[in-house]
Amino acid sequence: MRKLVYGMNLSLDGYIAAPGDDIGWSVRSDELFQWWLDREQAIGLFLYGRKLWETMSAYWPTGDRQPDATPAQVEFARNWRDTPKVVFSSTVGEAGWNTRVVTGDAVEEITRLKAGAGEPMRVGGAALGGAAMRAGLVDEYEIVTHPVLVGGGTPFFAAVAGQVDLDLVDTRMFPGGVLATRYETKR
Repeated sequence: MRKLVYGMNLSLDGYIAAPGDDIGWSVRSDELFQWWLDREQAIGLFLYGRKLWETMSAYWPTGDRQPDATPAQVEFARNWRDTPKVVFSSTVGEAGWNTRVVTGDAVEEITRLKAGAGEPMRVGGAALGGAAMRAGLVDEYEIVTHPVLVGGGTPFFAAVAGQVDLDLVDTRMFPGGVLATRYETKR
């Protein structure tokens, strides 16, 4: 069975984006970017909702060719293009870069994918991540908390059907007071 990971950058009050989809509040550092790259390279399949897909596909297909790209950004772009991806959307027509579009039930497809063998999968985006959480499909949470309160926006945690017990498996501090925590779901 494949492991499903849900993780993103979020504000201390639990939002992945402030009102207006603003993510400019996040603290950037080469060390944090490298940590995310290392985590992404361990993933065998990315699962995206439409909104996050549009954000990622607008930049990363050519992110390695930007004049100011760091070596880690070059490697991130290459990894992003090469890693298989599934986009769950009824409005995205065709998607390139090793991606297939699923228009059917996302939870049903994620359940099917989890049942197979292979490397871990990462679910990205608040709506898709929330659906996976409510269905009890998330095995690990990677939460990178930035020291800012944004007061509203897109929450990381969607309402769950009941209590979900977790085990803390790792913590790491980054420049600017950013804290990464990893939790596994108790089964």
